[in-house]
Amino acid sequence: MNAKSEYMMLFTSSEWYNEVSPAEAKKISEQAKAWFEGLMEKGCVKGGHGLGRSGTRVTAKTGRVISDGPYPESKEAVGGYMIVEAESLEEAIAMAKTNPTIAHGTTVDVRPAFQGEENCPLYRRARMADMEPAAV
Repeated sequence: MNAKSEYMMLFTSSEWYNEVSPAEAKKISEQAKAWFEGLMEKGCVKGGHGLGRSGTRVTAKTGRVISDGPYPESKEAVGGYMIVEAESLEEAIAMAKTNPTIAHGTTVDVRPAFQGEENCPLYRRARMADMEPAAV
């Protein structure tokens, strides 16, 4: 049996839920809740939260605010995230594919969650400085 790793599911969508009836929204909400609870019962879910649609994006070397969300350049927004434990990326993707909201326009990015700074690409690159000969 393989060791389990953590994967992040990042949920992105437009406001498709405003385009369905309240009864349909309730049905989909109940399906999504059952999906989540099923993963919880299997011990796959490590944590997660829904996210507000508004927020602020900070970027550039100055650290300045460049836009307040929801962001006009995108009709979609990150709606939440979940950390799951799986034996492989393929298994985590299989979990994501069963999310009932993807049939309505939600997308799920599934990515390995690195544990420890040695897995961070910036940290690995910085460690290369320790291996270079000292400048004379």
